[in-house]
Amino acid sequence: MLGKRNPQATLFDGDLVYRSHVGENTFYAYLGAHRHELFRDEEFAELYCANNGRPSVAPSLLCTALVLQAYDRCSDQEAAERAAYDQRWKVALGTTEFERPFVKSTLQLFRAQVLTHEKGRLPFEASIAAAKKVGRLKADGKIRAALDTTAILGRGAVKDTYNLIGDGILGVMRLLARHTGKSVERWAQERDLSPYTGSSLKGEMAIDWDDKEARRKLLEQEVADARKVLKLARQARSRWSANCKQRTRLERVIGVLDQILLDDVEEDDQGRLQIHQGTSGDRICSVHDPEMRHGRKSAKVRFDGHKLAVGVEVESQVIAAVDVMAGSAKDDEGSLELAQQVEANTGLELEAALGDCAYGTGPNRERFADAGMTLLAKEPARPETGFFNKDEFDIDLQAMSCRCPAGEVTTTLVSAGSMVGKNGERLQLKAFQFAPGQCASCPLRDRCFKGNHAGRLVRLNPYEALHQAARQWQHGEGFAVFREQRQVVEHRIARMVQLGVRQARYFGRAKTLFQALMVATVANLTLVAAHGLVASDTPLSITGLLGATGAFATVALALLSSHRPPEGLPNADRLSSVANFKVAGCRPGF
Repeated sequence: MLGKRNPQATLFDGDLVYRSHVGENTFYAYLGAHRHELFRDEEFAELYCANNGRPSVAPSLLCTALVLQAYDRCSDQEAAERAAYDQRWKVALGTTEFERPFVKSTLQLFRAQVLTHEKGRLPFEASIAAAKKVGRLKADGKIRAALDTTAILGRGAVKDTYNLIGDGILGVMRLLARHTGKSVERWAQERDLSPYTGSSLKGEMAIDWDDKEARRKLLEQEVADARKVLKLARQARSRWSANCKQRTRLERVIGVLDQILLDDVEEDDQGRLQIHQGTSGDRICSVHDPEMRHGRKSAKVRFDGHKLAVGVEVESQVIAAVDVMAGSAKDDEGSLELAQQVEANTGLELEAALGDCAYGTGPNRERFADAGMTLLAKEPARPETGFFNKDEFDIDLQAMSCRCPAGEVTTTLVSAGSMVGKNGERLQLKAFQFAPGQCASCPLRDRCFKGNHAGRLVRLNPYEALHQAARQWQHGEGFAVFREQRQVVEHRIARMVQLGVRQARYFGRAKTLFQALMVATVANLTLVAAHGLVASDTPLSITGLLGATGAFATVALALLSSHRPPEGLPNADRLSSVANFKVAGCRPGF
C-alpha cells in the first residue's frame, strides 16, 4: 500500500537539526527545503496496491534518494548506508538522527517498479518545472534548443567471436538445465558440452592459436554445438505456453545466439565456415548486454555501448530532453523527436533546434521542414582538392542551370548514381555536365578538373535547395550567435559526464536511459539550487546557532515560539524580532 510522508515536521528532523552544519547553500540543503515540492507520493500511487498491505516507504523519499545517489555517484548499498548515517543525506531526506529509512533491496525494488510503470521521467520533468518556478527557465515565449550526442560505454563485457558464441551457448544451456532441475555443469557433461561451462573457453579448447586451420575447425565445432543447443531449446520452448516467463526468457537467449551466428559467421568460396569479414552496424558485441552496439563518435573515436542524445535550452542551460539510442545510430537519428520532446517537456514553442554538421544532412533538414520546425546546422566544409569546389559554381535551381567560374553556362543534366532518402528510399542523383568543347579552351581548366576528354561535372543533391539555404545562412550575421549558443549543449554534456553518465551502471538501454534521466535531473537541480532567486524556507536550526544539546534546544525553541512580534511591523522587523527561528510545523508543499 502507498506510504505517505507525515506533513508534520518534528524538532529532530535532519533538515532542522543538521542544516546549518551541512551548509545552507549546499545541494543537500536545497533538497531538504524543496523535496516536497519536487516529488509527491501521489504521483507514484499506481506502483502500489490501493487498499491492501502495510504502508510502503514513501516513494517521494525514495525518489529523493535516487537523486542523491546520482549526485554522489554511489551504489545501492552505499546509498542505504548514507541515508542511515550521513548528516548531509539526513538533511536532504528530512530523516531523524537514528532513523534508517530504507535498505538496499527497497531502493532496488522501487527503481524496478519505476521502470516497469514508465515513471522514470517524473523526476526529470520535476527538475524542469523547478527551473520554471524560480525563473531560471522562462515561463512563456519561444526558446532555442541545442542538440548533441555523446557515447555511453556499455556495462556488458565485449568479446571476440569465439567467446561470444561460447557465451551465447552457455546462456541457452543455463535455462535448459534449470528447466530439468540439474546444474548446468551436469547438463552440459551429459551432452558433451562441458568446455562451455569452464572458466575460459579458449583455455578449455587447447589449440594452437597461430594455426589458421585449427582456428577454423574450432569455429566449425562451436557453430555445430550452437545449432545443437538451439535445436534442444526450440524443442523445450514448445512445451511452455505463450505467456510463460520461462518461454519469454528462452526466446530471448535463442534470439541472441541466432543473431550472433548470423552476424559473425559466413561461408567462404569453398563452403567452409569463417569469421565474417567486416562489422555489421547491428552486430551484438556482448551477450551480457545484447543491446550494446559498436559505435563511433568520429572517424578515429570508437566505443562499445549506447549513444546519449541531449537537448538543452540555450538561454537557461536547462537540459530539456534526453534519449538513449543504439551505439551505432547516426547523430541525427531521432533528432526531430528530441526537439519535439523539448517542446513537450518545457511547454514552450521551439524557435529553432541547433546542431552540428552531423544534424545537417538533407533528409534530416527535410524532416524538420515537414514538421514545421527550424533546424540550424552548419554545413560541412568542402574538401581541399586543389580545384574549384561546388560553392564556386552558381547553381540556379529555378532555371536549372549552372554557371562556372569562367562564365560558361550549362543546362545539361546527367545521371550520377543514387542515395538513401529520409524514408529509406533510393533517390536518383543528377549532375550538371559541361560540354567538352566548353572546357577545352577555357583558361581556368587546369584549376577546374583533371582529364583530357570530358567536361566538368557538378553534382546536384536531391536536397540541394535546403543545403543552399543553409550555406547562405551560414555566411550571415546570425551564424556567430548560433556558434555561441550551440556550445551550451557541450558544457551540459560535460556536466553529465562529470556525474558519471559516460559509464553505464546497468544492463540494457531502458535502464541506461533511466540513469541518464537521473543524471540530467541532478544537473538541472544544481542549476536551480545555485539560482539567485532560490532561498531556503527554513532558517538556521537552534542547535546550529547555540551549540546546545538536544534537550536545551527544545526548551529554548519552546520559549522563543511563545514570543509573538507586534502586529504591523514590516516583514524584516518581524523576522528579526523572533531571531529568525521557526517552530516545527507543517512542511512546505503540503
